[in-house]
Amino acid sequence: MRYLGVDYGTKKVGLALSDEGGVMAFPHRVVQNNTHFLKTLRELIAQEGVGAVVIGHSLSFKGEENPIMKEVHRLKETLEADKLIVHLEPEFLTTKQAREHTANAYADASAAALILQTFLDKKNI
Repeated sequence: MRYLGVDYGTKKVGLALSDEGGVMAFPHRVVQNNTHFLKTLRELIAQEGVGAVVIGHSLSFKGEENPIMKEVHRLKETLEADKLIVHLEPEFLTTKQAREHTANAYADASAAALILQTFLDKKNI
């Protein structure tokens, strides 16, 4: 099964895709979080044959959900209404980590790949 990783932000959203076997995650692209975002996401899911989505679960240093999680939960519910399996994967400073290893323009896609790879690694143990 192919998975889609999502690093959700208020302005930009990083996207990553797994291979067909759901073993390796690869940065895909960064899209703007605007009125076209959901349409773009649904098109990508259909084109790539995505069976499940993994969204970063943004937590504070205290382990509490960050304010962005209200929007993430709405996105999760919307995708589940589309009959998709949606997982939340704890993420902590993934964008910062990604910026250390990639060009800033692709950092959000790399962060999505880190989130997705963490999920895949746990699933494939």
